[in-house]
Amino acid sequence: MRLQRRTLLRGAGVLGAAALAGCARDDDALTFFFAANPEEADPRQRIIDAFQRTHPGIAVRPILAGGDPTQQMSTFCAGGKCPDVLMAWEFNYAGLADRGVLLDLNTLLARDRAFAEQLRADSIDALYDTFAFSGGQYAFPEQWSGAFLFYNRALFADAGIAPPPGRWDRPWIFAEFLDTATALTKRGPDGRVRQWGFVDTWSPAYTAGLFGMNNGTPWSVPRMNPAHLNFDDDDFLAGVQFYADLANVHKVAPAVSDTQSMSTMDLFSLGKAAMALGGHWRYQTFARADGLDFDIGVLPTGPAAAARGLAARSDIGTTGLAIAAQSRRREQAWEFVKFVAGPIGQALIGESGLFVPVLKSAIAAPGFTAAHRGIENLAVLTGGPAHSEGLPITPEWSKVHALLDRAFGPVLRGKRPAASLKTDLVPQVDEVLAAT
Repeated sequence: MRLQRRTLLRGAGVLGAAALAGCARDDDALTFFFAANPEEADPRQRIIDAFQRTHPGIAVRPILAGGDPTQQMSTFCAGGKCPDVLMAWEFNYAGLADRGVLLDLNTLLARDRAFAEQLRADSIDALYDTFAFSGGQYAFPEQWSGAFLFYNRALFADAGIAPPPGRWDRPWIFAEFLDTATALTKRGPDGRVRQWGFVDTWSPAYTAGLFGMNNGTPWSVPRMNPAHLNFDDDDFLAGVQFYADLANVHKVAPAVSDTQSMSTMDLFSLGKAAMALGGHWRYQTFARADGLDFDIGVLPTGPAAAARGLAARSDIGTTGLAIAAQSRRREQAWEFVKFVAGPIGQALIGESGLFVPVLKSAIAAPGFTAAHRGIENLAVLTGGPAHSEGLPITPEWSKVHALLDRAFGPVLRGKRPAASLKTDLVPQVDEVLAAT
């Protein structure tokens, strides 16, 4: 399974080990390590520039990751050259915190009570609490990516089909989603698909888990430091099976083998797919596609969730900002993190159109709305963070991910049923988590 932007990074970095080592020797600059594609790098620089205008005494040196950012951070910090401010991903920060790489921000919040109270009151609990691990607060969220449906307005209108719902608390159900995808899958005289009803632009195994979650069962209980994942829950597995069947049984989505030779993003961008699952990181790509008229909708819920009246859920998909425990510029780093995670930085993030901010005030601000003028169902974005449910948080997630990659492959290719995860995956994951 190849991780996409919100679980690793979207684009190749331009600065490597030599550049980072050089920055670490510059005593005059606060170093900020992050991963971004070219579209994201420019807005981040604007935020840095805005910070430096209000804090002229603090110079910031941005460090754009190359390769695997988690491995880079671990390597540089182990070598005593840790950047001062680090981007944190929900799926991997716990391992860094557990090894003492990240500073517990509660130590700084305790002495800055006015900011602490303002931040907590304006934050969305699901996002803020994502970075609370083992009693510490190791990062502040800075943007929400989530997962939802992009849909082609023209293809839906031409087929006379109602578009996906635009509110998380008014979802549709798996059966309706399948009927829609079936009606919007078009084949030529040779039987080849000319238009797909649905494509996945995220990571298939994680999307399968997202469908399992939308059948009423979370990935794990508790989310923090779980001892067990719900891959043996029948409702969760039914959601996983539904997702796998979209390609292998119903043929309304490309099979795993097909996606190795085609870009699902290109299929949607070129009008050859009616719906595409992805996060906000796809928004600018689709917005720049020639002739593509699209909007966004919420994910469907399965029968178990529908029977309980549950709202649809997104993946959280958030990144945060952390401070290195060994930073010699802790006070400067604190000011920078406060700025980016606070009202001014979040307003700039909302205005960029590249990110969904994480503060309620910034989500409701006119700048965020103006950056998404073509979107009618803006409630999918404004309501997404509060209707999110994230991945389990554990220092062992990299090991769990490797097990997921191996066990989900046969299920997603239609070679084994989702129920096989009970024996092919659950015991191994339980063993890894027991060692935490």
